[in-house]
Amino acid sequence: MTWLADTRTSYDTVAGGYADLVRDSLSGQPYLRAALALFADLVHAAGGGPVADVGCGPGHVTAHLQALGVDAFGVDLSPAMIDIARRDHPGLRFEVGSMTDLPLPDTSVAALLAFWSLIHVPDEAIPAVLGHFHRVLRPGGPLLIGFHVGDRTQLKTEGYGGHPMHVHVHRRRPEQLADRLRDAGFVVTGQLLLDLDQPSPGAVLIAHR
Repeated sequence: MTWLADTRTSYDTVAGGYADLVRDSLSGQPYLRAALALFADLVHAAGGGPVADVGCGPGHVTAHLQALGVDAFGVDLSPAMIDIARRDHPGLRFEVGSMTDLPLPDTSVAALLAFWSLIHVPDEAIPAVLGHFHRVLRPGGPLLIGFHVGDRTQLKTEGYGGHPMHVHVHRRRPEQLADRLRDAGFVVTGQLLLDLDQPSPGAVLIAHR
């Protein structure tokens, strides 16, 4: 899949600059911190267990969840991102892997997070990705997805320090992604809209297997 190879190469190229940009980003995003705190509460209420941060990048959200008492580990397509995550968070587990073929056993995780990591996945690949999420989650386990809101796809050719990239950024409507989740066997239980008056609004959906 060309888009997958392009995404891996692009994030290998920009890994250092991206990590510098996002390392402390949650400190200025109270609504996202609240969403992650709610997610942590749902994990605890479900009895706890391992939680997969899929598309974890440099591991800053994985580490935030760990600080909330969640047994979080990270999976990312980019080996360079995983190298940085392991360097910055040496006490946590990180591994290279693709959400299109998630290297986790069936019903092996208590919860799963995809924090702005579906944005490069084309529409035709979304059902398979959500199928893997459903497969690896325990029954009743929570899923949190954060994403850009919109109706368009944009080609990103440069980013994070001016390095070249070649990734498509897919913006989606919450109701569209919620329907995809239901088709994959999830029950959608919550929605949070963010930055509605900004050029790039976001959304968080919470669902359960």
